Amino acid sequence: MPSQPAPTRPQRAMGLPSMTALVAFEAAARRESFKLAAADLNVTPAAVSQQVKALEQELGILLFHRQPRGVTLTESGVHLFGAVRKGFDGIAQTIEHLRESSQIEDVSIQLTTAVSSFWLTPRLTRFWREHGDISVAQTVTDLRQAGHACDLKLYYGGPNDEPGEVRLLFNDTISVLASPEFIAHHGPVSLDGLPRLPVIHMNAEDPRWIGWRQWGQLAGYAGGFGPRHQVNNYAIATQVAKDGVGLFLGWETLLRSELDSGRLVRALDLRITAPDAFYLALRDEASEKARIFRDWLLNEHRPEGAFHP
Repeated sequence: MPSQPAPTRPQRAMGLPSMTALVAFEAAARRESFKLAAADLNVTPAAVSQQVKALEQELGILLFHRQPRGVTLTESGVHLFGAVRKGFDGIAQTIEHLRESSQIEDVSIQLTTAVSSFWLTPRLTRFWREHGDISVAQTVTDLRQAGHACDLKLYYGGPNDEPGEVRLLFNDTISVLASPEFIAHHGPVSLDGLPRLPVIHMNAEDPRWIGWRQWGQLAGYAGGFGPRHQVNNYAIATQVAKDGVGLFLGWETLLRSELDSGRLVRALDLRITAPDAFYLALRDEASEKARIFRDWLLNEHRPEGAFHP
């Protein structure tokens, strides 16, 4: 078969080929036929041939060997076909992901296990009574960064720790808590008695979470502590404390319902203001529904609850 001369590149501004030409090329390469590609695209074979020819002229290379029974890709055509397929597959996957996301959730929020269990989840029912058309998906993780970006992030730290529009949600107070049964068994708790009393220690992934050593520094306490019961989750630590296993560093705003119900009580009359605060960070590209949810959370929070010492 005589060699076919490479098309002459027209003098024009450089840029990406048209999507129409790439679609026609992909269909022809996949089907190895202009006629079958035309059927897939619901156009005429002449239209496919014209788009492919225009693409070859723009690139200045041959993409197909024309044969009586169809077409086959040149070496350059093979390379371009792989790149186009990869690009089309990526677009298809992204569109499917966006379609699924729009069907599953309107708003996504990242927060820790403790904040989800004790603060947000109990409030969601009230939110849905007012905004039943807005679904909320929680990404619950005790790591500082989730695997994907959420519309909102509720975190403990400083106002400049996260990007986006950051608002103060609440400050919190840390107290030494225990179950009434623990107090009844061990008697009144004092600083002098801490070296003998068991404590519940949480191994936190986030170093900003306050443990017993840091609490001692904030409280001006230089003594030791009794036996340590190790857990790796705040919700588990709370349950263990309610079961009477040991003393527990409780964040009072998060545990308001436990304090109000009497399931946990202050074991020491010593309250420490947490050095940082809880904030809501809203991504710049967040939707209007995410802003509605953010504003509702800010208005919903009441710094002072029913619990009193």
